[in-house]
Amino acid sequence: MRDSIAMVSNEQNFQSRIDAEEKVEPKDWMPEKYRQNLIRQISQHAHSEVIGEQPEGKWITRAPTLERKAILMAKVQDEAGHGLYLYASAETLGVTRDELIDRLHTGASKYASIFNYPSLTWADIGAIGWLVDSAAIVNQVSLQNTSYGPYARAMVRICKEESFHQRQGYNIMMTLMQGAELQQDMAQDALNRWWWPSLMMFGPHDAESAHSAQSMKWKIKRRSNDELRQQFVDQAVQQAEAIGLTVPDPDLHWNEARGHYDFGEIDWREFQRVVSGNGPCNRQRLAHHVDAHKEGAWVREAMAAFDAKQRTPPAEVA
Repeated sequence: MRDSIAMVSNEQNFQSRIDAEEKVEPKDWMPEKYRQNLIRQISQHAHSEVIGEQPEGKWITRAPTLERKAILMAKVQDEAGHGLYLYASAETLGVTRDELIDRLHTGASKYASIFNYPSLTWADIGAIGWLVDSAAIVNQVSLQNTSYGPYARAMVRICKEESFHQRQGYNIMMTLMQGAELQQDMAQDALNRWWWPSLMMFGPHDAESAHSAQSMKWKIKRRSNDELRQQFVDQAVQQAEAIGLTVPDPDLHWNEARGHYDFGEIDWREFQRVVSGNGPCNRQRLAHHVDAHKEGAWVREAMAAFDAKQRTPPAEVA
């Protein structure tokens, strides 16, 4: 009985801290569901950063100029760094990186559905940088104020770098739209294929999300899926029009009364199909990560051995 009363009191005090906008730190008491919710969200975020290197990494050797190659290499390297920051944040919650990777490989942990689509042309690299990273920024700016301290602090640097990524992608699209008709068609085709998956990135409608309400109460999430998606649409439509691209949505129009764009309904059946592992590149993306993880085992073992040696005190002199 006393344990039950103490638990209720702890949870009430915890929620009071959240409501007062205090940051939760690793050694602070927290409800187990809060901890597990964070592990789920942060690990999915980390997996997305790492898997997201694949559709862009394959274009490094095929970038049209040396400058574009250098920029793309820097961007892919940044994504690896983002994964590192986020895995480190998750580890402060008492889970190991090996456990997180194992959950990814077994399918117990997900990553952003958008990285299960192929990058078919150079214009896709522009669309990914512009649309996917714009969507990421919209979501991640609010996460700089998330209630868990290590996660919030990791997001500060990530958001700054994502802004560079978005500009890189938009510049590619703008350059293509200033080129020959074939280049313009390539840019429009990329927008046509990446537009709807980008809207799916924000997740299902709030009423249908299994985690949204509790995450909002604990201020792990600061804004709802639909609110974030609307902000993305309002920004991206104007950016597309500025360079002569047409958003592939016949239902898209400006709603003067709302002060926002109205847009068509997302094909949630496709979203569920991709999330369930049946997208165009699900198996390819995961298999590549599994193979790379196996091939890198010797590096991790060597680093662990070196670390153990550094921690071993020198033998006493007789």
